[in-house]
Amino acid sequence: MFDHISHPPPPPLKKHKIPCSTSRLQNPNLTAVNPLKTETPQVKEMSVSAAVERTLFKDKNGGATHYTIIKHRFLSFLIWQSLHSTLLLFLSKTLFLSPFTQNPFVPTFLSLLSFFSFHFSLLLFSVSLFFLSSPSPFPSASPVDLLLGLARLLFISRGSAEPELRRKIRVSLSFVLFVSLCAVAGAVSVVCVCWACDIYHVESRSTRYSVYGKLGFRGFVLGLFYGFHFVYKQRWLLRFPIIQRPPFFSIKIGLPFAVGQALKFSAAGYLLSGVLAFFLLNGYTSQDTMGKFISEQIIFCIGSFVVIVCWELSHHLHQVLQTKRFIFAPPKGSAAAETNPSEPLLDALEESTPKSLLQYLAYLDLCMVCESNVDTWRRAAFFEETGETYKRVIAVCLRPLEQLTLKLNESLDSSSIENSFQLSSQLRTPAMGPEYSKLCESFYNTQLCAWCARIVASLTARSHKEDRFGIAQLSGSNAAVISTLLSCLLAVETLMGKKTNLQSPNHLMGPAGIRWATISTERRDSTVGVTGKRREHPFYAKAYAIADVLRTSIYCIVSAFHDEMLNGSKAGHLEKDWIISSKPLYGTHELLLQKLRLFLDYQA
Repeated sequence: MFDHISHPPPPPLKKHKIPCSTSRLQNPNLTAVNPLKTETPQVKEMSVSAAVERTLFKDKNGGATHYTIIKHRFLSFLIWQSLHSTLLLFLSKTLFLSPFTQNPFVPTFLSLLSFFSFHFSLLLFSVSLFFLSSPSPFPSASPVDLLLGLARLLFISRGSAEPELRRKIRVSLSFVLFVSLCAVAGAVSVVCVCWACDIYHVESRSTRYSVYGKLGFRGFVLGLFYGFHFVYKQRWLLRFPIIQRPPFFSIKIGLPFAVGQALKFSAAGYLLSGVLAFFLLNGYTSQDTMGKFISEQIIFCIGSFVVIVCWELSHHLHQVLQTKRFIFAPPKGSAAAETNPSEPLLDALEESTPKSLLQYLAYLDLCMVCESNVDTWRRAAFFEETGETYKRVIAVCLRPLEQLTLKLNESLDSSSIENSFQLSSQLRTPAMGPEYSKLCESFYNTQLCAWCARIVASLTARSHKEDRFGIAQLSGSNAAVISTLLSCLLAVETLMGKKTNLQSPNHLMGPAGIRWATISTERRDSTVGVTGKRREHPFYAKAYAIADVLRTSIYCIVSAFHDEMLNGSKAGHLEKDWIISSKPLYGTHELLLQKLRLFLDYQA
């Protein structure tokens, strides 16, 4: 059927719209389509499944349809999550709840129904967790923004929100949806765990509904509290570990923390739900004995702990599986590995959507290749003779650092952010406003910027010994790397409150007795002075961390090329070799050169 594809199609075939197999060549997972058959309901089912798959995995895959990493990891997460939740449910039924059940080991239809309902509630929680999770924070709309967007939509003809506002509203709605699903899952899960106890078996149907309704309400409050705390503390963020361990050891390390969190949440949820149930559901009737009351509290404590520990383990398992390193390379020894082993990695870096999970995994893989000696054959492929691969790697890693520098430069040049800091310093309140929000959003991708700084520093330092063709120096990549790192560091330090005029003019003498020019920082001294006193701002810790990474990266390069830089400084061509000729993203050529000299003296 597909023999004619290898040859150019004859002209008569172009007149017939026959679905040929070119799409099959692009995606071998597609099945052949018979052009003589009419459309069947099966095609509609496939379109629905494709729509669901696209909704779940498009944002995580970054728009790259030929990668199924995220999908396979999500399916593995569901399998392991069902296994450990089944084990916990079995242990709770047999060990902890069996004293409150007359026949705990007699299977019934209701027990089977509760088992599947319990797993359905966990599936609901897992899908909502996967849908909400992201490696990068994203801003959400405030209640005022939501009201303004709704008013514009209702009262303004053809009114529509701005793209940025629509994105924030979409994020806020996803938070609300997650909290709602947590509440529903909590109600269903608690009822499924505790329903079989004898204390809930009453003859009167109205009383039975009241008892189960009270139990479900307490589970609803428990899930609502957990969802609010989960969103408020940004636990949906995928935090990549500093050291990549095998999944088994990573899961084992997180078990004590998950159990501790489950104890805290179940205790807080028990108190909160108990108080609300007492006041909102008419408390407890006079017919309830003290023994029945105590039994209900013990059973609910056990049930809530089982539900929360299942959620905590699912959250920890999801973190471990989604942040595990993936190797974007063909198998070693294959034909693709011999010809162009870097192409899959570069495709993932360049074609994926910015801030997507796939792009983060690609940067993580690239960082480990550049820093460690595990895949030296992949790093050696970067220094191929043409230099195109090396320039593509450097360009794709400098882009996040350049974006961070430009955003900080724009914020520092703005007078509104200066007034916001001064007003917050006088009133001793946190700075607010759109400019301040943009400043905080600039540090949302600190993990990505840290990886990029480490990647370019490691590649530049290793090019001193591994670059046989001199690609790094001849292409101007070394100067671009040093200039970008220095500009970004100066912008971050200025925001933190560090003076930009680093030395007095008497010390700024060149090799020929030429006095280096200094830039005026009078306009920014007010902002610098205020930001230096406001270390409690949310962005300060991230700014301090990224400044430390940038400083370490520059020292890594300076240590590798220290002798060459010293000789160039004495000869007077240090700026020519290590500073770009165009205008820097932040500061001036003299300021970058002065900062580089401080690194040479190990005084930065």
